[in-house]
Amino acid sequence: MAEPATPDYRFGDLLALARQRWTKKMAIELEARGFPAYRVSDAASVRLLLGAPRPVGELGDLLGITRQAARKVASNLEARGYAVTAPDAGDARKLNVILSEAGRAYGSAIVDVITSLDRALALRVAPGQLQAADAVLRAAIDDDACRARAQTIPVPAPLEASS
Repeated sequence: MAEPATPDYRFGDLLALARQRWTKKMAIELEARGFPAYRVSDAASVRLLLGAPRPVGELGDLLGITRQAARKVASNLEARGYAVTAPDAGDARKLNVILSEAGRAYGSAIVDVITSLDRALALRVAPGQLQAADAVLRAAIDDDACRARAQTIPVPAPLEASS
């Protein structure tokens, strides 16, 4: 087993900087594709809504945020023309969030940009380094709900040599 990291290593600071750059790259790429004003909540919320319309409360649960915060996410998507909200046909107490045609195009662009950024990163490091980074990030997740969501994300596989 490797020597443990020194206690003065500042993983959180490095993670925050990496997340900041990743978010900036997302915004730049999406703007270049005709989708300005990217927000950090867009990647997760829009990808969840690509699967199916969701009630605000369920969207909040899946995002790990309050119902009130999920309503703000929905309102923001709605204001930009990416979603509409409508009462649930089976339960008028529920408000469903439904992607518009523009929202579906935005979601597709988000998926493409994330895939592109993932591939670019995988080409800058050795497969073993990517697998080690994955293991460290999973170890940093100490909440059961987040850990369950992380388990749905596949671990990196070694890149196959291209011919």
